[in-house]
Amino acid sequence: MEPRISLITLGVADLERATRFYQDCLGLPRIATPPTVTFFELSKTWLALWSRESLAADAGVPVDGAGFRGFALAHNVRSPAEVDALLARVADFGATITKPGHATDCGGYSGYFADLDGFLWEVAHNPAFPHL
Repeated sequence: MEPRISLITLGVADLERATRFYQDCLGLPRIATPPTVTFFELSKTWLALWSRESLAADAGVPVDGAGFRGFALAHNVRSPAEVDALLARVADFGATITKPGHATDCGGYSGYFADLDGFLWEVAHNPAFPHL
């Protein structure tokens, strides 16, 4: 795995309120996005705000209880094959695959794993993502 974090996604209770805080209070530069998610570009890492329920559903874990802490780290790779290879590698090292690699609604490919401490990571191939 290359040493970088591509995207930090925070599962929030109120997307509009959280967006106002990060945009208006902290002054983060917002990127044009659909109404269900907010992105901020922070140099080569993006911060995303998404509803807690949507993030949990996308990762294939329950919204309440063990296994979901309200955020997921993301690592973008260059191809769907790299997604599957990295998921296989982390599984070999004891990580739990919470959602196998699959085609996404936006034309990409992604899967999720929980690391040894239960922190969620999305491994994604997003052809539109500019930082690789």
